Amino acid sequence: MTNPIIKIVNSETGEEIQRPMNKEELAFWQSQKTEAENEIAQIDEAKAARQSALEKLAALGLTEAEIAALAG
Repeated sequence: MTNPIIKIVNSETGEEIQRPMNKEELAFWQSQKTEAENEIAQIDEAKAARQSALEKLAALGLTEAEIAALAG
C-alpha cells in the first residue's frame, strides 16, 4: 500500500504541494484513525443500548410521552 497523500497549500501564494506521508505522519494518521474508529464503535454501542432500553420500556406498556420523560 502506498502512503496517503498530504496536500499543503500556501494560503498567501496559492502554491500547492502534494507528497506521500512520511513515516511519522503515517503513524500519527493511523493512530488517529484507530482512535476515531474506537470512538465510533463506543457511540454505536451506546446507541444500541439506549434503543434496547427504550424498547424494553415500550414492552412494559409505557406511552411514548412516558418513555420520553424517563429517557430525557
